Amino acid sequence: MKDTCEGRYEAVEIRAIKVHGSSNDFYLIDEMSRELAITEEERSALSLAVCKRTGEDGADGILFVQASNTADAKMRVFNADGTEASMCGNGLRCVGRYVSEKLGKDELIIETMKADLAVKREPEIYQDIPTFRVEISPVLKSTKALPMNTEKDEIIQERLPFLDDELIFTTLSVPNPHLVSIVSQEVLASDKQEKIAKYVNGENEWFPDGVNVSFINVMSDKDIFVRTYERGVGFTNACGTAMSASSLVTKWERSLEDEVLLNVYNPGGMVKCQVHDMPEKTWIDLIGNATYEYKQTITVDLKHREVQFGNKEIHEEEVAAYHAFVNHVKEIVGAI
Repeated sequence: MKDTCEGRYEAVEIRAIKVHGSSNDFYLIDEMSRELAITEEERSALSLAVCKRTGEDGADGILFVQASNTADAKMRVFNADGTEASMCGNGLRCVGRYVSEKLGKDELIIETMKADLAVKREPEIYQDIPTFRVEISPVLKSTKALPMNTEKDEIIQERLPFLDDELIFTTLSVPNPHLVSIVSQEVLASDKQEKIAKYVNGENEWFPDGVNVSFINVMSDKDIFVRTYERGVGFTNACGTAMSASSLVTKWERSLEDEVLLNVYNPGGMVKCQVHDMPEKTWIDLIGNATYEYKQTITVDLKHREVQFGNKEIHEEEVAAYHAFVNHVKEIVGAI
């Protein structure tokens, strides 16, 4: 850290790991032994500066891994726009792997903003792909949890004419807010999702804090394709909580068994989602990769938001293994 003449920190040097879950990528920063000596405002500024896409650098967000009083570790997630997310399923898998290897444990509890969640190492989803199962909960149907300005207590498979005259929508918090619709391939290929997502994440009277928007194309009773416009990010390769919410919506709409296991394809790869829709509790297990791309030292001038990226120590075998997995997924999905 470097002091400015006013006594405030101006620059910070960080050792980070570039990680991804389903190509939803993050810089992971370990604060378990020592937290960064920065304010909350500077933490947001750090995310804005580091995540900005410039050539090969940048990311969808930052994962801060911290010590916890109630769990094995704590995860905080900051989006590329500097906002903090309450949860991130793809990020949780990556944090789970990091803490698992750091502590030498295959089963963990990770503290998040809304809940302490279970994480477990799983058999490889594909050859040489480190794979983890993470709990996605709580699941809340209440529109107040999004929040959404409406007199309806919940919206499950309903038309919302202020968004579209034909599509059927469901809203859920898991705990991030989601607006989900099952659509045809023709609608998926259209510009409807982008228009709706930009509207509900701009100034509007319905979703004051914005909302993640996912379109689902059902390939079979056990296979779906999900594309997500993520609040604070835009169209992303994958969103873990969105794939989880989409799996639950698919289960409801197609009346599938209570603990159905779905293959969920996305622009960044594939995960498995096991829905547990039980009378006493509903949650989803998200199962997928936790890949390390490279390690890197990043120096950030927080005052001027200037970033210097150091040399990369690339995890070549992991990168190659995931590339092979994506090619395998493309063969299955085809032209979607």
